[in-house]
Amino acid sequence: MDAAPAATSSRSVDPAAGLTAADVAERIAAGRTNAYKADTSRGVWSIVRANVFTLFNGIVFACFFVLLLLGRWQDAIFGLAAFANSIIGCWQEFRAKAALDKLALLNASAARVRRDGVEVDLAPSEVVLDDILVLRAGDEVPADAVVSESRALQIDESMLTGESDAVDKKPGDEALSGSIVVAGEGAAQVDRVGADSYANQFAGEAKRFSLVSSELRTSVNRVLKWVGWGIGPIGLLVLNAQMMVAGGWVTAWETGTWVQAVVNTIASLTAMIPLGLVLMTSIAFAVGAAKLANRKVLVNELPAVEGLARVDIICLDKTGTLTAGDIDFDGAHPLEGGSSGFEDVLAWYGSAPDANATAKCLRVPYPVAAPLDVSAYIPFSSARKWSAVSFASGEPGTWVLGAPEMVFGDAATDATTPLGRVVTELASTGRRTLVLAHSSTAIDEADVAAERLPHDVVPAVVLTFREQVRPDAAQTLAYFGEQGVGIRVISGDNPRTVAAIAREVGLDAPQGFDARKLPEDDAELGRVLEENLVFGRVTPEQKKRMVVALQSRGHTVAMTGDGVNDALAIKTADIGIAMNSGSAATKAVARLVLLDGQFSHLPDVVAEGRQVIANIERVSMLFLTKTAYATGLAILFGVMVLEFPFLPRQLSITDGLTIGIPAFFLALLPNAQRYVPGFLRRSLSFAIPSGIIIAIALTVYTRLAMALQVPEPELRTGSTIILAIVGIWVLTVLSRPVTRVKALVIGAMFIGLVLVFSIPIATEFFQLVDPGQECAWLIAGITIVTIGGIEIVRFFHRRYVAKSLGAAGTR
Repeated sequence: MDAAPAATSSRSVDPAAGLTAADVAERIAAGRTNAYKADTSRGVWSIVRANVFTLFNGIVFACFFVLLLLGRWQDAIFGLAAFANSIIGCWQEFRAKAALDKLALLNASAARVRRDGVEVDLAPSEVVLDDILVLRAGDEVPADAVVSESRALQIDESMLTGESDAVDKKPGDEALSGSIVVAGEGAAQVDRVGADSYANQFAGEAKRFSLVSSELRTSVNRVLKWVGWGIGPIGLLVLNAQMMVAGGWVTAWETGTWVQAVVNTIASLTAMIPLGLVLMTSIAFAVGAAKLANRKVLVNELPAVEGLARVDIICLDKTGTLTAGDIDFDGAHPLEGGSSGFEDVLAWYGSAPDANATAKCLRVPYPVAAPLDVSAYIPFSSARKWSAVSFASGEPGTWVLGAPEMVFGDAATDATTPLGRVVTELASTGRRTLVLAHSSTAIDEADVAAERLPHDVVPAVVLTFREQVRPDAAQTLAYFGEQGVGIRVISGDNPRTVAAIAREVGLDAPQGFDARKLPEDDAELGRVLEENLVFGRVTPEQKKRMVVALQSRGHTVAMTGDGVNDALAIKTADIGIAMNSGSAATKAVARLVLLDGQFSHLPDVVAEGRQVIANIERVSMLFLTKTAYATGLAILFGVMVLEFPFLPRQLSITDGLTIGIPAFFLALLPNAQRYVPGFLRRSLSFAIPSGIIIAIALTVYTRLAMALQVPEPELRTGSTIILAIVGIWVLTVLSRPVTRVKALVIGAMFIGLVLVFSIPIATEFFQLVDPGQECAWLIAGITIVTIGGIEIVRFFHRRYVAKSLGAAGTR
């Protein structure tokens, strides 16, 4: 069979015209389109593998099938629970995946191409080979292409190459799919599409589901690793003990008592595995993501639900976050001695193809009366915050539009200068300011290449713009203040303007810090960030440095924004949050996307994350206590060569009614407890001593029952009663404070236990018998002492937790 032709370019296309409709139809028929199935969330096989094909599922299912082969199907019901765990886990994640994939499809960015001489917006999958891409700042390159036109075109390829600096692109250079246009504009001819493109071959993971840093998953995996290392040698120890109890290896094999020895060993091994803990973690993440999807929050990575709960500082870009992002022209303030005729220049800026949101505001007050021919043009850049243009017609020289401080330096903030006086007065009212300036010297190609301004620039007019503050901003910031989450407002605007808006939404910001004065030393930068709340005139690279500096001081940092200038910082932050109104670049690297642009959703995300962490911490103590006492029992009974005091079916009672079923409800209950690192340490500090006490109690009971010559069925029944009652008590202790819902769950589990020990068909199936009066007193005494021990452990555990939380709060 012949290999399919590679989807690569074969001819040159006129950049001004692009492909014709016939050309497009021909390429679609040949399959040379950019259609490519890339998972926007966790893949189906990945979900199945994570929930089904695991080491511990393998052990459990192996034990399950061994018991079936031995004819002990009654003792194999734990395998059904493992099957149910896997099915529930897959189903919950599939539901979350469907919701996230649907939102991601609606959220997909468009590609801009030129066909038949007309610009059209398409879905990236509709781009075909040899299409002419029209690239502007904020665009994501949808397919590999060769640049054919460039006007100060700069592309960020950091997601593909790791190179953080934007790359200047000239005609003939490559523009790789998945890269971001950060400045200038240009055109490029597509030369590789679909699976042949660079991003799809080597960097698809940049936008797929991946495991963001998750303490929950890391901690659970660590426990599973510990158990995995111990289960083999402990299993052999238990098996040897059970064979010895059965009369020795030879006798057990000859008499057939080896069957019971194997059953007892399987009971001890399956009890050690915290299977439900993995399930509960997956379900909590998936349910959290699905609930947030209903609130129009797209979670690109499920553990990001946990991540925002760990955040202690949120960096906010002003535009689009504190403000609605809609900018209105406020007024023009001509300066004495400035050039006249600026109205036509403002009209040109407003109608320019690469006009940003601010420039577009000029279209209504300054409509185009007479088109101007451009002789040289330096497009706007987020880093330098100005653009310059020289015209072949009209007034000779160069016009510059940009931030006053970036064009005129300190003179723009010095109230003793004419320009500084106007700018500072206007900025202090919360209005954004730009200056239009003029130079009698025209820029040439060398100036464009060097991005260099003429020396004789004179301010002509100060322009002001107003932004509408989001109605939910003040309430949202107040919530974060109450929760102890720090706020840093980071903006490219005038520091006075940013500080005025920050004060309007309730922040204590008497003045903004000018980012041009930020120290180069990272340690000193971190100190400045700790002492100030509002920063203006921040460049994209500075935003990234600021995030890194905060992280270096031990903070978990979230970054919100909507502009392409926020993309680097959002990518670097622990949790990046993008507004749906933002650029494709920003949404591509964000962990969370607010699809309806409502800043007020952030408290919902924080609350969801805190619920996940706090509930999983509580649930983990149930499962880890079980693992601790099961491991302790296995070791003690193996060393002491005692017959294991449970059948597998009897352990299924305590597993289901004291841990598995209640854990499912507890993991999904509301919980606003603030997150503090150290989840595993806190959980084990309760689980290990509690597990040791339970294991010792059951060992003592077994020894005493044997001394009283209690028959094996009565002994096993007594062990099951002790473990069931103590298990209910552990559940109650960890549920405190006991709310009405928790009381219903605990009560239902207790009623379930009573029914299991009362209904004849259940007692017969689980081989539960009347333990007798003498044994009943022993059971009662051991149970009371064990419960007392659990209460003592919980008392000291609560003091330890309070101390660790207090220490964390003072750091």
